[in-house]
This record gives sequence, structure tokens and C-alpha cells, in this order.
Amino acid sequence: MPSILTKSEKQMRNITRSLTGAIAAAGLVFSISAQAVDITGAGATFPYPIYSKWAEAYNAKTGVKMNYQSIGSGGGIKQIQNKTVNFGASDKPLTPAELDKDDLLQFPTVVGGVVPVYNIDGIATGKLRLNGEVLANIFLKKITKWDDAAIKALNPSLALPSAAITIVHRSDGSGTTFNFVNYLSKVSEEWKTKVGADTSVSWPAGVGGKGNEGVASYVQRIKGSIGYVEYAYAKQNGMPVAVMQNREGEFVKAGYDSFRAAAKYAEWEKAAGFYEIITNEPGKESWPIAAATFILIHKTQENPAAAKEVLNFFHYGYTEGDKMAESLDYVPLPDNVVKLIEKHWSSNIKNKDGSAVWQ
Repeated sequence: MPSILTKSEKQMRNITRSLTGAIAAAGLVFSISAQAVDITGAGATFPYPIYSKWAEAYNAKTGVKMNYQSIGSGGGIKQIQNKTVNFGASDKPLTPAELDKDDLLQFPTVVGGVVPVYNIDGIATGKLRLNGEVLANIFLKKITKWDDAAIKALNPSLALPSAAITIVHRSDGSGTTFNFVNYLSKVSEEWKTKVGADTSVSWPAGVGGKGNEGVASYVQRIKGSIGYVEYAYAKQNGMPVAVMQNREGEFVKAGYDSFRAAAKYAEWEKAAGFYEIITNEPGKESWPIAAATFILIHKTQENPAAAKEVLNFFHYGYTEGDKMAESLDYVPLPDNVVKLIEKHWSSNIKNKDGSAVWQ
């Protein structure tokens, strides 16, 4: 026979149920909060715009904070080597031997483009045409004025001023620099011999700015200047960008379509350690200074919870961040490459007991 409760007993029962539910909910919130692990990364300025956008969205969804220091690829490599961050970021991929030396795993996240930016009165974005040889000779200080015959030959309809060219380059160790000078080394034997390609080089001339931000700032302030930045920085700051002649002899504009055209030539499945450089790729629509950007993380994890959260974060970027990347003219990686990367995580990133961090 069912029990009959008085009105006061029913009220007390409802209060008890409410309290029990509130305590359970509080326990769940505490459990989620206790499991959330904030993560830290440092390195390349090239992908900073998209990483910061992903971080904001990921924090809103999960409560996890991703603190990323945009200090340049050289600094990111050093910090992950020294284990002062959960992940490093570099636009210069490390070779398999370099990765093995420090027990590191490397994987790409997005593809973008390095672009020449300039400050010439009366010449808007997309009006100045350059090719690899002329660009190299400008940075070699062999071409010193904007009305040089070599520049005029590429731009017969432009009223180029007889003004000195001021070169702006990176002062810090930079993957943006690496991809820029890697391209110059492919199109200019003199550049390859005299300067070479690395995250830091001995510049023949110019003013040094720290980060893509620093280079963009200098070019905006110095009349007659030319520099190089990741495209998102040029776009966000409304900076004039040169049109470049690519490997096929076609003049192409920088942007999502030309970056994607170059990215399709990347052969990630054949690249040991995902070591792949995509400057000066073939294709009539390809941007000649396209570049992937990479994450570095230790294979053997002393902090597996943080490592798993790093992987969760980039999994989110791969699966839910495509539109955000495209809005900044970064090219997301195709699904088959993402599957390859995540399989790489499962096989290579381990706890100290040998179990997989990513499953």
C-alpha cells in the first residue's frame, strides 16, 4: 500500500531532492573543473592569428585555456627543447634527425603564405609585380631604388618613384624568415651561396623587426620600404602586397586560393617526420612562398594530462576550426592528412609506462 505523505513531508522531500540535485550538479562542475588542464605553447608568429582564434573558441567550449607566446620559431624550438612549455611551434620543420635528438614529434596544422609587403606612395596592393630574381636582388642590396630598370621591366605601367628602397627583415629567429629565404635560395644562386636559408641569416642590409608584428609595423612607418610577413598580418593591417611571378611564369595574387593551389603538392604521407617545405611549388595558380606551420611535442610525456589536452586542442582546430582558418586565409589540412597525423599521435606519444596518450 503506498505511503501517504502530509503536505509538510512532501515539501521536505522536494527540498531534499533539490539539494541532492544541486550537490550532484556541483560535484559534476567540480569534476569537470578538476579535469580541465590549461596548456602553454610558444613559438612561431606566423600562425598566431589562427591559434589565438582557436584558443578563444576552445576556451568557450571546454573551459580550457591555451596560453600561446608569439615569440618566433627559434624561441619556440628552444622552449620545447627545454620543456618550459607543453608544445612548441615552428614554421621551419625540423629534420627527422633533429626530432630524434630531442625525443620530439612534429606535425603540421595549417598552410599559409609569406608575402612581400611595401610602402610606396600611390601604389596600391596588388599593383606592384615582382619575381624571385628581382626580390632576391632587392634583399641582396643589388637593386637600391624603386625605379630600377629591373623593377620597371616588370611594371611598365607604374609610375615608380626614384626613391631609395629600405629593407625590413626579422631580427629574431623566425620560421617566416626561413620560408622566405628558402624561396630566395631556390630562385637565386647568389642568395643561396652568399646568404642561405635558416631561421636567422646574416642580412646584407636592412632594419630588423621582432616578429611578424614588428616587420609589419616598420613597413607601415617607413616610406619606400619593403619587407615580408605572413599574409594574415598584411590583411589585418591593410598593407599593400606584391603580386609574385611563380615557377610557371604566372603572376599570382596572395590569398587562400593561391596558397591552397601550392598546398596540394605537399606529399605528407611520404614525408618522414612530416618534414615538408612547399616553397616554389609547381602549378599555374600556386603562390611561390607558401608554407606550412608545425607543432612540436615530446614523444615521452612527463605530463600526459597536459599533452592530451594539447592534442585535444589541435583536434578541435582540425575538426571544428576550418572556417576560422579560412577567414584568415589559412588553408586547413585535408581530412586524410588529419587522420594520418592523429594516427601518428597514437603510435608515438606515450606515457612513461608506454601507454598511448592519444587513443
